[in-house]
Amino acid sequence: MSVVLHGSLGWVLDSCSLIDRGYSPCIRWRENQKSALKCSFKRQCFQVFKSYYNENNRADVDAGNTEVLKKTCKPSKKRKRKHHELNQGEIDSLVFHEKIKSVILEGTKYLVDSAQPLGYLNGQTNVDKEPLPSQECNLAALCEMAKDLPLVEDEEQERGAQLLVGEDGCTSHVDLFSQVTENKADWATVVTVMGEEYVIPPHTAFLLSDFTRIQPLVHYGTRFDLIVMDPPWENKSVKRSRRYGSLPSSQLKRLPIPLLASPNCLVVTWVTNRPSHLRFVRDELYPHWGVEVVAEWFWVKVTTFGQFVFPLDSPHKKPYEVFVLGRYRCSADISESPSETSEVPVEDQRLIVSVPSALHSQKPSLSEVLKPYIGADAKCLELFARSLQPGWTSWGNEVLKFQHVSYFNLTPVDEKAEAEDDCTAKEKQAQGFDSPGKT
Repeated sequence: MSVVLHGSLGWVLDSCSLIDRGYSPCIRWRENQKSALKCSFKRQCFQVFKSYYNENNRADVDAGNTEVLKKTCKPSKKRKRKHHELNQGEIDSLVFHEKIKSVILEGTKYLVDSAQPLGYLNGQTNVDKEPLPSQECNLAALCEMAKDLPLVEDEEQERGAQLLVGEDGCTSHVDLFSQVTENKADWATVVTVMGEEYVIPPHTAFLLSDFTRIQPLVHYGTRFDLIVMDPPWENKSVKRSRRYGSLPSSQLKRLPIPLLASPNCLVVTWVTNRPSHLRFVRDELYPHWGVEVVAEWFWVKVTTFGQFVFPLDSPHKKPYEVFVLGRYRCSADISESPSETSEVPVEDQRLIVSVPSALHSQKPSLSEVLKPYIGADAKCLELFARSLQPGWTSWGNEVLKFQHVSYFNLTPVDEKAEAEDDCTAKEKQAQGFDSPGKT
């Protein structure tokens, strides 16, 4: 089950199962020949057994106990830090945390307690303890090199998209940097691109480019009903780690949301726990695009035992992240907009509880959670993406990062046996064996 539980306060997700749903069936193209594969994302990426802060401490989701328990061993001597007064940013963070603390604590306890009788968040250990995949991603560097290529004038820009794989399985003529690429097949496809193998979900479109080369996405000619983005916010941690390039908040206003959004499009933006970023999204960014804020939701990160991955009251990292939901409103689109009665209202302060990926900056998919608010046939777009989703369009300078074969288990299968297994699975689903719990 990808959606383990849907309750009045939010959802409990199995993020790895959400990914796997898009990879059956799967084929691999090699030398113009195709073969069937069993494909699944490496589950060890979602096996977080212990809280990150210390092996001897734990953050309980119970009866209001959110503080770190005292160490049983003798504490090591540490150099005393000089006391300093809180700056305005730290004060704002504390005020915001105190405002939402009870929502996070009570909602998480309720959802975790509801999910555990269903066999989830009980400390599942049925996975081999293998090392995490560590593929070096050079996609951002390739995008930087592509910036030396001449820009195509708007009037000359070729509209539409190119197919990822030809009838003969060839991908040699695909230009990933200047035109949207599509996999129109009904199955996932393993292809060789730029000398590396990637697993591409079915009915997927993507553009590999940086912020200065987003025009082909606009010329793709599609208006989207859902736009999700996880911007590379500037902060000290990113600067120190140099994991990826950050983007000044002011630059986000240049994103062509009004050219990409359909009337009443649901716009979702992941925000760091810095209050200044949250204020910027609510008070500057969304109004600049003509987006009306409708809700703030929280992603709560827990271990496989259902405990917070960080203490809830930690002065540094928190076990939750915020994302802001808004509706695109534009006076020019009033004549095209559906009636207000047809728009499903978005509830405020809902929680999504899941075990986070051990891979840096891999967010859970929101596709199943947001479906009731956008419709089953909605056209969906992810900006600053680092992976692909079935049926979605994705853009970013590392848009294929987590599609590299090193993140997947690929096993050759007998096509006849696989077809029989699929039929059995569909029969079980039809009988209600795979429906998520509700409370």
